[in-house]
Amino acid sequence: MALTTAADGVAIAYDVTGTGPVLVLLHGITESRRAWDPLIAHLAADHTVVAVDVRGHGESGLAPTYDSQAMAGDVAAVLGAVGASDPLVVGHSMGGIVATAFAAEHPCRGVVNVDQSIALGDLQDLVRGAEPMLRSDAFGGVISALFDSMHGALPAEEIARLSALRRPQQEVVLGVWAPLLDLSRDELDALVAGMAAGVPVPYLALHGIDPGPDYGGWLASVIPTATLEVWDGDGHYPHLVEPARFLDRLRAFESTLA
Repeated sequence: MALTTAADGVAIAYDVTGTGPVLVLLHGITESRRAWDPLIAHLAADHTVVAVDVRGHGESGLAPTYDSQAMAGDVAAVLGAVGASDPLVVGHSMGGIVATAFAAEHPCRGVVNVDQSIALGDLQDLVRGAEPMLRSDAFGGVISALFDSMHGALPAEEIARLSALRRPQQEVVLGVWAPLLDLSRDELDALVAGMAAGVPVPYLALHGIDPGPDYGGWLASVIPTATLEVWDGDGHYPHLVEPARFLDRLRAFESTLA
């Protein structure tokens, strides 16, 4: 594990493994870079794999803000510290939003967003409905129930591993979800549209939970370089349910990049 410092002074933890083209791995909310452990050795065989704990997660420090642009800045700080550039950025869940924000603001070869819709209206409804409990002593139970509902076909040993890694911190989760809680639907849509409009690179949206029949067309309208692929029934962790298939798909996508 190594540490660097983000622009606002937050300590950011990361690992670098392997050699080759740079590949950044970003985790989901309440999780850490360790969530990617089953895949890192395979990827490091032909990549420089940079696995990052974004602020407030894993071994990184707490922060004054947890917006996606700040987290994208965490990734940029890590890449600067290790002298890496032009990465392929792969993000799961919240990490998919961070990967999108990174591509909108920093040079990269492409983005793979694993099971994170960037049409945030449905998530906003869910989070606002749970807001009183999220702000109460019931917080931990709400987060556990949320993840329990999304396991899909994830093997029992992976459920146990991820559950042991998960570190839900109320202030961090509420900070990450602040736009969902504080913005109107129109303001949230405008925020997403502005971020998406800045993404110029190939973008693979790989979902294990079907985001709905209209999502592919909407996604292509806001990110013209985007491709939607649904591995229906895999749940929220398609990369861990079908790791060999995921690795093959990732390399096939990477082979199309300039």
